[in-house]
Amino acid sequence: MDQATEQLEAEKAAAPSPNFVIGIRVENYNKSITFDLMNLKLRVGMRVMVESHEGPKLGVVASNKIIDFRQDRKEPLRKVLRIANENDLQAQARRESMENKAKLLCVEKIGKLNLPMNLSRVVHQPGANKTIFYFTAEGRVDFRQLIKELVSNLHHRIEMKQVGIRDEAGAITGYGICGETLCCSRFLTEFNPVTIRMAKDQGLALNPNKISGVCGRLMCCLQYEHEVYRELIGGLPKVNAKIDTPDGAGKVLKNEILEQKILVRLDSESIMTYHLDELKDYLQSGKSDKVSPDPSTQ
Repeated sequence: MDQATEQLEAEKAAAPSPNFVIGIRVENYNKSITFDLMNLKLRVGMRVMVESHEGPKLGVVASNKIIDFRQDRKEPLRKVLRIANENDLQAQARRESMENKAKLLCVEKIGKLNLPMNLSRVVHQPGANKTIFYFTAEGRVDFRQLIKELVSNLHHRIEMKQVGIRDEAGAITGYGICGETLCCSRFLTEFNPVTIRMAKDQGLALNPNKISGVCGRLMCCLQYEHEVYRELIGGLPKVNAKIDTPDGAGKVLKNEILEQKILVRLDSESIMTYHLDELKDYLQSGKSDKVSPDPSTQ
């Protein structure tokens, strides 16, 4: 560890941890972030200027101050600089005007150049004299000519960033079919793989409109209870399996996973519903292929 790094670590260790923190929704961030409120008297909904790695940014207070319980931060909390004043609001208005102008121009150029990409949002950074264009695309895109035309019209630095469709849905925000705000825009910090097997294990109808999110991919929430479902279906017989029951032999028509109930069509053509506890002895004493040993085969 060099001397500069040691000095930085010493400064971090010496910096007192604030007693209270506050949640602020910073522009272009899809989740609120905790800040050191620096003894300012803030209320929910107030506009403030905060520190960021891109310089001062405008934000909105999203929560009341709370006690700071975390002691494991790798970096010190960023600070609330001040309550936003008229100059800050005017600077924000100029930034938004530039972003709207740049977005309209970029959409026009994308159409003119017939590029296979979709522009989603634009972020202008006055301090760096730079505009960042976020876009989605199925593969790699040659946007060199697009950058040349944007630079010649906007006269500042241009950066193109390709993002995943899930990340972009989280940034844009919205509501899922459950009626709640999208998980990716509220609390998900990383995306884990979601597979069609998760929907099958939960007994869901494989209708794309029912199991897909607004991003067009499988809903992230399918993974939340997947392990519970895998455990629950572990002892259930396979659908269409022949099993013995207290009322005679029959074929499994359907499993009610959460209720642990099994719908059976008996050889006598009667349809009966049994709880798993009623059939355990019959399933254990029957043929081995009557019970699904692996939930993934359900």
